[in-house]
Order: sequence, then structure tokens, then C-alpha cells
Amino acid sequence: MTSAPLALVTGGLHRVGAAIAARLAQAGYALALHRHRDSEPDPALATALAASHSPWHSFAADFAMPNAGAHLFDTVAAHFGRAPVLIVNNASLFEQGDVATLTDDVLARHMAVNLAVPTLLAQRLAQAGGGAVINILDQRVRNPVPDQIAYSLSKQALWQATRTMAIALAPSVRVNAVAPGLTLPTDDYEPGRMDRMAAQMPLRQLATPADIADAVLYLAQARAITGQTIFVDAGANLTAYPRDFAFL
Repeated sequence: MTSAPLALVTGGLHRVGAAIAARLAQAGYALALHRHRDSEPDPALATALAASHSPWHSFAADFAMPNAGAHLFDTVAAHFGRAPVLIVNNASLFEQGDVATLTDDVLARHMAVNLAVPTLLAQRLAQAGGGAVINILDQRVRNPVPDQIAYSLSKQALWQATRTMAIALAPSVRVNAVAPGLTLPTDDYEPGRMDRMAAQMPLRQLATPADIADAVLYLAQARAITGQTIFVDAGANLTAYPRDFAFL
């Protein structure tokens, strides 16, 4: 019996990462699900994993630590007895702060988690024989805002790294990206804000985690596509917003 293809999804137990993992499980992937600390899968993901009977295991790693990405890759390969053929770089560090409060430490942490780890995981995939990488970005990379400046800069860097690594790692690795817009609220979103934000999108709606997961699966299987970014944001990237959605 042929083993199911193995996918590594960073930040794969919760929120959008969980939706991506569930969609891949439904498509027949075995799953290595990264977590920052001990936690259980979101309920919808747990249900999808049980229904699909996909082999899966979760792995803890702190991406702010040196060599964390390479160590995670090797640990996953050792556990499953084979390397992943798909890496979804979904885990992100997201902190508040504008340029006036930016420090070396804050910027370095964001670059480590949001740029260095995804890039070096792609490198390890090439060394292991190849496959596909999908980086999860943010629609703001096209029209930047001044908020969460370290996060914004690191996602812009990952956007450009997607194209550069697509060239550097071809033909053995395809590197693409998905750039979501506002999808799920955070704790600081008051009631009604999501509806008000949806009304400001060109499509008068917001993307769902399922929409993002569908785009990831498409790119995972799109054998003739590399170096591309799909914006899954109800058209938000077509408009320049003056601030992050939390402040509009």
C-alpha cells in the first residue's frame, strides 16, 4: 500500500491553520501539525481527523529559537519515516507596535518566526528530495499599513522570499503563497466590527478559513504553478486602507 503524502502544517492546530489541516486530511494527506506549546486540535479539526482516518501527530517547536525549523523538519521525518512533500508555513508572530516603538529585538523575533523559519524549511524540503511549499501571508503586503510594523515587514519579506525561493529551488520545489484578508476576529474585536468590515470589502463579505484552505489545497496540487500568490481576501488587496482593520 502506498503511504499517504505527508504534509507539515506549522501552527496547524488552531484557527486558520486547523482549517488548512482539516482540508488536507480530507484530501488524503498524513499530517505533521506544529504547535508552539502543548494544546489540543480545535474541535472541527479533531472531527475531520477522526472522519478521514488520516495519520497525524503534533510537534512542539518555538520558532524564535535558533535552528528550530530544521530540528522540526528532522523530527517529523524521523517520526513518520519519511520527509514531508508539502510544507504549509502558517505559523506567525503578530504583535502590536508602530515604527516609533520598533526595537531590534521585536524586529528580529518577527523575522525569525515569519521569514527565517519558512525559508529554511523550504531549504530542508529541497535537501530531502523536493515537493511544494505554501507560505501564508497577509493581504496587507500589497498595500501596507503602519500598524503591527514588525509583523508587516516580516510578511512583506516572506512575500518576496516566495518568488526568490521559487527560482532558487526549482525544479525540485514549487514555492507559492496564499494571502488572506480579515477572516477571524481577535479578542479585541468588539461585537459588530466583523460585519462593518465585511461591508467595506469590494465583495461585501469576508473570506472564511475554508476559502483559505481551498486555495492551499489548489496550490498543493497545481504542478505547473510556482512563485505565485493567491489573495483570498474578498478583494481587500485592491483597496489601500489607512490602518489595520482593528483600528478602522
